[in-house]
Amino acid sequence: MAMESGSWKESYKGMSADNIKGLVLALSSSVFIGASFIVKKKGLKKAGASGIRAGSGGYTYLYEPLWWVGMITMIVGEIANFAAYAFAPAILVTPLGALSIIISAALAHIILREKLHIFGILGCVLCVVGSTTIVLHAPQEREIESVKEVWDLATEPAFLFYAALVIAAVFILIFHFIPDYGQTHIMVSIGVCSLVGSLSVMSVKALGIALKLTLSGTNQLIYPQTWVFAFVVITCVLTQMNYLNKALDTFNTAVVSPIYYVMFTSLTILASVIMFKDWDRQSPTQIVTEMCGFMTILSGTFLLHKTKDMADGSPSLPVRLSKHTEEDGFGTEGIPLRRQDSSRA
Repeated sequence: MAMESGSWKESYKGMSADNIKGLVLALSSSVFIGASFIVKKKGLKKAGASGIRAGSGGYTYLYEPLWWVGMITMIVGEIANFAAYAFAPAILVTPLGALSIIISAALAHIILREKLHIFGILGCVLCVVGSTTIVLHAPQEREIESVKEVWDLATEPAFLFYAALVIAAVFILIFHFIPDYGQTHIMVSIGVCSLVGSLSVMSVKALGIALKLTLSGTNQLIYPQTWVFAFVVITCVLTQMNYLNKALDTFNTAVVSPIYYVMFTSLTILASVIMFKDWDRQSPTQIVTEMCGFMTILSGTFLLHKTKDMADGSPSLPVRLSKHTEEDGFGTEGIPLRRQDSSRA
């Protein structure tokens, strides 16, 4: 029994103080970000009723106070997320974004009247189980003493190749696919957000490490690499915000959130594995367990997406909101929007 107790303690020795700080910050981030999706969607709908919709290239939502409330809420969540990356590896922090999907789906059910099917609730449970699995088997944060170390990791051939592929794919999507398919294919706008997001997370993590070291007494603001990472963060975040707004205004929130999460998380984990070599510090058993946890989360998000239309008895197709959306949830013909839009699809 003594040996079993010792091995049990040894197996959970990996949850360091920094990982716990990152975990708490990531959880609080999910709450704020999940709520922001709903508030921003309400603001976009109000702005669209009095001007050109964001999905059609309009920016009237910038004059809508409700949208700014949602934006501020998202910024608070992103700040917490930013801080989480300074303490814990991306492979721990990023998958916890699934909790924001649960919050978003629950609030959409209550506030936006986007009905959550019983299997959608099961999807939420799967997201929690998968997140817990990843948390319990997350790797230790890499010990970094200078932002120059992060720069060396970012300029290794493998990550430079990944970054070049991402940038090329983003330009192709923006200039070739979005003009023709941005209004009808949900994967186009979300693809841009996710690809750019994987680079922004790596830069956020680098900037977070630089600020953490600076606050602890080792000034990193004197290095030009810190400001390069800051520039990349600003550029990527502005790009993400623009195309995420287009996706939210054009498609159903309960469809946008899980698809964005799956693509963004998958690409971020891939980028982190390439740049920070997270799996080099783990055993094959830990890696397989993390992947099982991630697949569980993906299953949960898949259920949330597929069962959204089951409640209406309609096929599970990407649902595009009508251009004549009313605040009461009905189209101009008095037909419930989800059934109306599904039949058009």
